[in-house]
Amino acid sequence: MTGARLPVLAALERKVLWLATWTIHNANHLRAHDDGLKVGGHQASSASLATIMTALYFAALRPEDRVAVKPHASPVFHAIQYLLGNQVREKLENFRGYKGAQSYPSRTKDSDDVDFSTGSVGLGVAQTLFSSLVQDYVRAKGWGRERPEGRMVALIGDAEMDEGNIFEALLEGWKQGLRNTWWVVDYNRQSLDAVVREGLWAKFEAMFRNFGWDVVILKHGTLQQAAFAEPGGEKLKDWIDACPNQLYSALAFQGGAAWRKRLLNDLGDQGAVLRLIERRSDEELARLMGNLGGHDLPSLLEAFEAARTHDRPVCFIAYTIKGFGLPLAGHKDNHAGLMTPAQMEQFRQAMRIREGQEWELFEGLDLPVESLEAFLAAVPFNQAGPRRYRAPMVPTPDRLEITAQPAMSTQQGFGLLLHEVAKGETELARRIVTTSPDVTVSTNLGAWVNRRGLFAREAMADLFRDERIPSTYNWTFSPQGQHIELGIAEMNLFILLSALGLSHSIFGERLLPIGTVYDPFIERGLDALNYACYQDARFILAATPSGVTLAPEGGAHQSIATPLIGMAQDGLASFEPAFVDELATILRWSFDYIQRAGEAEPEEGSWLRDKVGGSVYLRLSTRTLEQPQRRIEPALAEDIINGAYWMRKPGPNAQVVIAYTGAVAPEAIEAIGLMAEDRRDVGLLAVTSADRLNAGWTAASRAREHGLVHASSHIERLLREVPSHCGLVTVLDGHPATLAWLGAVMGHRTRSLGVEHFGQTGSIPDLYRHYGIDAQAIIAAAQAVVPGRPIRNLRAAG
Repeated sequence: MTGARLPVLAALERKVLWLATWTIHNANHLRAHDDGLKVGGHQASSASLATIMTALYFAALRPEDRVAVKPHASPVFHAIQYLLGNQVREKLENFRGYKGAQSYPSRTKDSDDVDFSTGSVGLGVAQTLFSSLVQDYVRAKGWGRERPEGRMVALIGDAEMDEGNIFEALLEGWKQGLRNTWWVVDYNRQSLDAVVREGLWAKFEAMFRNFGWDVVILKHGTLQQAAFAEPGGEKLKDWIDACPNQLYSALAFQGGAAWRKRLLNDLGDQGAVLRLIERRSDEELARLMGNLGGHDLPSLLEAFEAARTHDRPVCFIAYTIKGFGLPLAGHKDNHAGLMTPAQMEQFRQAMRIREGQEWELFEGLDLPVESLEAFLAAVPFNQAGPRRYRAPMVPTPDRLEITAQPAMSTQQGFGLLLHEVAKGETELARRIVTTSPDVTVSTNLGAWVNRRGLFAREAMADLFRDERIPSTYNWTFSPQGQHIELGIAEMNLFILLSALGLSHSIFGERLLPIGTVYDPFIERGLDALNYACYQDARFILAATPSGVTLAPEGGAHQSIATPLIGMAQDGLASFEPAFVDELATILRWSFDYIQRAGEAEPEEGSWLRDKVGGSVYLRLSTRTLEQPQRRIEPALAEDIINGAYWMRKPGPNAQVVIAYTGAVAPEAIEAIGLMAEDRRDVGLLAVTSADRLNAGWTAASRAREHGLVHASSHIERLLREVPSHCGLVTVLDGHPATLAWLGAVMGHRTRSLGVEHFGQTGSIPDLYRHYGIDAQAIIAAAQAVVPGRPIRNLRAAG
C-alpha cells in the first residue's frame, strides 16, 4: 500500500511546498501594502516541514488525532487544508492580512479547523501532552469510549526545544503515565539567529528515553541508505554522521559542485567511495546529500505506521534542511529571509506553474486530476468532517448553598462551597475536575479531594491510611478521582487547564475545570494563561492568598499587579469578592459562564463576552472577615455579577463615596462609619469586579459611538445620581490603578489607594498602615478630595 501511494504523496508534497511558498511571496511582493511593513512568513521554516506534514496529514493521521503545528509552518498547514477543501483561496491570498489566514495557527482566528493554537513557542508542544492526559481522564470516567483514542501530535522546531516549559511538561507526563503522544522534532539544526549546537540530538534522545519515551531517529532517507549499501558507502555514512551542522547547512546551500569538492577533499581517492561519488551528477549528488530522513516519504510513513501499533509516547527526531527545495536552503540567514521575485520566477519554472494558475490545486503535477481528487477524498484524516465536537451544557443550580459561619475568609468559603457540591451526586459534581501545582491543601481544596478523590489511571492506596496513621486527608488515587495533582510548575497548571478547558471541543465531553494557585504565582505562568485564553479554553482559576494581606509571608508571596492582569487579560472575567455570599453568587454564575458557546467573536459593537462566555479568575483572600447576615436576592446577585453594588447608597448631599474591593472591606466600612458622624450622606460602593465594571463601561461608550445613544453601563447607572462635586476614594489590596479609572466615568474627583511596592513581613494592621490602605489613610484621602471643613474623625481613626 505504501508503495502505491508514494507517487501521489510525492506530487502533493510538491504542491504543498509550492502553495506555502507562493502564499508568502504573494503576501510580501504582490499584495498591496498600506503601511509599508514587511509581512514575512518564514518560507525556509515552512519548507523543512513540508515532507513531514505531507506524510502526516495525507497518510498517517486519523480523524481522532489532534496536531499542534510549529508556528513557522503555518503556511504549510494552510496549504494542506486548502488541498483538503477546508481552506479557501481568499484566506490564502490574504495571509497575514486582516481576517486572512493567520501568521501562526489559531483555533479562534483561523477558519480551517486548527486543533491547537501555536505562536508562543513551546506552549503548543506541551498542550499535546496535557491533552493526552485529559483524553485518559475522560475515558477513565467511561465517557466518549465510542470514539477511538487519538494521538496528540506536536510538530516542533528543534530550537523550540530550548523552551523551559517543555521540560516541565515532560517531567509531569512521566509522573502521570503519558500515552498516545507523538512529538516530531524538525531537526534542521538552525534557529532564528544561529546554528544548533553539535550533538544536541544525542541529548534529546537520552532525555526522552529517560522519561519513558520511545525515540525514533530519522536521519538517513532511502536514497542515502541505498548509497550506504554500495561499495564505499560506509565511508560516506561516516562522513555524513561526523559532518558539523554548520558545514552541512552551508554545503546544502551551495549545491552539488560544492558537495563534490568537499567530499573529494575529505575522503580523497579511496577507490570505492570515489566511484560512488563520480557515478552521480552534481544534481544527483545534491539530491543524495539532501535526502535526510525528514525529507524522505518512505522513511516517514514506515516510522509513523510502526508507532500506530502501540500507545507509548514517541519522539521522532527527523533530520531536515531548513529551506529544503528552495534556493535559500541551508543558508544561515534564511529564517526571516524571503525569496526575491527573480528566485520565485525560477522556482515557478522548476515547479511548472503557469502564470495566472498559481492557486490552482493540481497545476504543475503530472498525475491525472481524477486520481489526485480521488486520493484527497479518501484521506483518512479528513473523513469525519469538522473536527470540533459540541457537548451539552451541564445544568447549574439556582444558587450554591453553604453553611454560613459568622466569620470566615473567601478562601475558606471557596473550600466549603466546593465541599457542598462534592456531597451531591449531581452532573455538576461529576463534571468538575480540579487541579493544583502542589498547593491543594493550602488553597482549601482538601475537603473536595477527600470527597471526590485523586485521579490516576491505576488505583494507588493511601499508605498512611493503610498503616493506620491519623491524617486529615485521604490521598487515594483511582480512575474515579476528580483531582489531578501537579508538581510545582505554574506553566503546567495553566496548560493543563487549557487542555481540560477544551475537552468539550476536542473530545466531545464537557469538563468544568477548576485550578487553584497562589495569587502572586500567576505571574510565573502568565504566558501559558494567556495562551489558554487565546485558545478560548474554559476554566475557573481560584487564586489565593492574595496581596499584602498575607502579611507574615513577606513580599515574595504578596501579589500587587494581579488585579490589573485580571482586567487586561482577554477571555478572562476577573472577580475579587470580599464576602462569601458574594463568592457563592459569582461561583454559581461562573459554572454557567464557562459553558456558554464560544464559537463567535465578541460583538464588535461592545466587545462584551457575556453571550460567548470565557474563563473566570477569582482573587481570594485568607483574611477572616465578619460575614453579613443577608439573603442575596436576584437584583443584588445581578449587581454582584456586573461588578458592584451599593453597600451604603449615598444621599443627595454626598461629599464622599468610598469604593473598595476585596479584603480591605473592614477598613472601608470603618472609615465610612467614622466619617458618617458629620457627613451623613457618604456612600460605600462594594466593587466585586473592576474587570466587569470597566468592560461594561467601555462597551457602553463604544455602543454609543456606534449610534446606540441610550446605551448605559452598570457603573454609569450606579454613579449617575452621585453629585458632581462628590469625591471618590478607591481602595484595594492591589495596584491602585485597578480602580483609579472610576473617576473618569462621571468626572468625579478621585484619590486611589493601593499597593505599588513589594511587600514585607508584618501584621495586617502594620502593613495596611505602611502602604496607606487602612481606615486612617482612607479618611485622609477623603479629606483630600472633599472641599471645605476637615473630617473630625481623621485622628480618631488612628
